Amino acid sequence: MRDSKAKEDVMENTRPLERYLQAVPKAELHVHLEGSIRPATLLTLARRNSVTLPVSTLEEMREWFRFRNFPHFVEIYTVLSSCLKTTEDYELIAYEFGAEMARQNVRYAEVTFSPSTHRHTRGIAHEVYFRGLNAGREQARRDFGVEMRWVFDIVRDYRDEAERQRRAEYTTAVAIDSIHDGVVALGLGGYEHGYPPEQFAGWFGKALSAGLHSAPHAGEGEGPASVWGALRALGAERIGHGVRSIEDAELVTYLAAHHVPLEICPLSNICLGIYPSLAEHPLPRLYAHGIPLTVNSDDPPLFNATLHQNIQSLHEAFSFPLDTIDEILLNGVRYSFLPPAQKEQMERDFRAEMARLRQECGLD
Repeated sequence: MRDSKAKEDVMENTRPLERYLQAVPKAELHVHLEGSIRPATLLTLARRNSVTLPVSTLEEMREWFRFRNFPHFVEIYTVLSSCLKTTEDYELIAYEFGAEMARQNVRYAEVTFSPSTHRHTRGIAHEVYFRGLNAGREQARRDFGVEMRWVFDIVRDYRDEAERQRRAEYTTAVAIDSIHDGVVALGLGGYEHGYPPEQFAGWFGKALSAGLHSAPHAGEGEGPASVWGALRALGAERIGHGVRSIEDAELVTYLAAHHVPLEICPLSNICLGIYPSLAEHPLPRLYAHGIPLTVNSDDPPLFNATLHQNIQSLHEAFSFPLDTIDEILLNGVRYSFLPPAQKEQMERDFRAEMARLRQECGLD
C-alpha cells in the first residue's frame, strides 16, 4: 500500500510538469522535412502518384515505419522521396509539417531539406519543389502561426566523387539563389564515415560569403575529428548532433568558450545505436561543461519520437530542473538564424508565456 501511494504521489506531482512541457512554446532547429512525412500522408502521396509501396494499409505502414536499422531507415527515406512529384505534393508535406509543429506548440522551426535528392535522383525541377515548399510554409504560417525557414542540406555520402561534387555544387547554388526566399543556412548530412567535412569546404565558403549560415551534421557517427573539421573547414555556427564531442576535452572547452551550440536529438541517438540508452547519453555532461544545447526531433515518424518526447527526456531521463529545461528551450530561439531583433522579440514572448504557464500549472 505504501509503495502504491508513493507512486500515486509521484504521478500527481509529475502531471503539472507534463502539461507544462506540452503547452510551453518551442523552437526546433534540427528536423528533416522528408523524414517528417507521416505514414498516412505517404499513403496519400503514393496513391496520388501511382507509386507502389511494400505495404497497403495504414496499420502496415506504421509498422513498416518503425525503426529497425540504418539500411531500413535509408530504404524508407528513398521511398518517401519517390512519392513526391508535383508542386502540390511538396506543398502538402510542408503544410502538414506546420500542422504537426502547431500541435506541439512549436512556434519556429529551421527545417532541413535535401534539394539534390529531388533534382538529381528524382528529376524534380527546383521551381517545382521550392514553389510547393514555400506555398505550404506560407499557408502554415497563416493557419497555425508557425514560422519556418529552410536549411538546404548537402548529402555527403556519394561514392562517385564527380557526382558528389555535382550535387554539392547544385545544393549550394540553389541555397544561395533562395537566400531571400526562406533559406537561411547550408547543411551537410548523410553518412559521416569516409566523407569528412573538409571535402566540402569550398561550397561552405561560397555559402558563407553569400550570407548564408553554416549548420553541418558532425560528431554523431564519427568522433571529435568530424566536429573539428566542421568548425575549422566549414565555419560551423551550429553543429548537428555533435554528441561525440564529449570524447575530446579540448573540443568541449572550445565549444563552451566560443558558444557553439549542439543540436541534440537524444532519442534519435538511441535508435541509431550511438548510445545504448539515455542513461549513457552525454547530454548532461555536455550541459555541465557549459556548451549551449538545443533539443530536437531529427526524423520524428521514423524514430517514433516527437519533439515533445525528446524534451520530456530532459526531465524523465536526465532529471533536469524546470529552470534548466526552460533555458534549453530558449536556446532554440537564441541560436536560431533569425535576425537579432526577431530573436529578441521571440525570446521575450516565450519568457512571458512560460511565466504564465508556470502559474497555470501550479509550478511557481
